[in-house]
Amino acid sequence: MNARHFIKLVSIAAIGWHLLAAPVLAQTTPAAVAAAREVVELKGGAQMFDPIIIGVVEQTKVALIQTNPQLSRDLDAVSAQLRSEYAPRREELVAEAAKFYAQRFTEQELKEIVAFLRTPAGKKMVAQEPLALEDTFQYVQQWSQRIGEDVMNRFRAEMKKKGHNL
Repeated sequence: MNARHFIKLVSIAAIGWHLLAAPVLAQTTPAAVAAAREVVELKGGAQMFDPIIIGVVEQTKVALIQTNPQLSRDLDAVSAQLRSEYAPRREELVAEAAKFYAQRFTEQELKEIVAFLRTPAGKKMVAQEPLALEDTFQYVQQWSQRIGEDVMNRFRAEMKKKGHNL
């Protein structure tokens, strides 16, 4: 899995966590769900879910190869077949994501979001957001390394004050 797919998965997980943790604010209506589905589609939701399906198939294949290395070629063939077979199941994820959005936003808010996502700025946001998230993720990794070193140095200094050398 490359960094871009990882960023998308992290984004999906973060959105999912936020949606699950937030209180239900709106009544779900068919029109709200339809507008929410459009939000998900305009944001590239269907494509964001592809790595999840591929990941499940590939993880299973890897587990099977570890226990049966001699079956690697056949497992590769079945893996390709299953990725194609399960690709339409992403529709389930899109439908559920739409329901979650519809629970958190009013129909009017969803229509406003759709309108924004159709503007040049909205389209640019959708195109650039994964790149901004990837840059952010890389920065957070570097930042946490630096902070980790600072924290370790502080632990050592504080423990030294207490007579311990770490």
